[in-house]
Amino acid sequence: MGTVGKHDERIAKMTFASVYPMYLAKVEKKGRTQEELHKVIGWLTGFGEDKLQELIADEVSFDVFFQQADLNRNAQLITGAICGYRVEEIENPLTQKVRYLDKLVDELAKGRKMEKILRTV
Repeated sequence: MGTVGKHDERIAKMTFASVYPMYLAKVEKKGRTQEELHKVIGWLTGFGEDKLQELIADEVSFDVFFQQADLNRNAQLITGAICGYRVEEIENPLTQKVRYLDKLVDELAKGRKMEKILRTV
């Protein structure tokens, strides 16, 4: 298995609960709120607050997390580089979804307007 394959496998096994505190710390450090983070996650996945908390408590893998998600139909509008990869060029569907989420969190932390993050403008 190549480097990309190992990377994809590692992402699939990683738990959302292990990454969530890092997302939260990143956005709060830049003056954004947990509510804003949850709005961004909800936009991408369709998860409400209760479902999000359940998935965190259950320590589900990213694989399970995105299997249960109803990915926003505008997710393909998320473009740009994250972690050295262009999200629109990532071939593995799960890795692409995780990187979509990473990109949205990054945009939130960088102070981008919510309307732009949620691709409503």
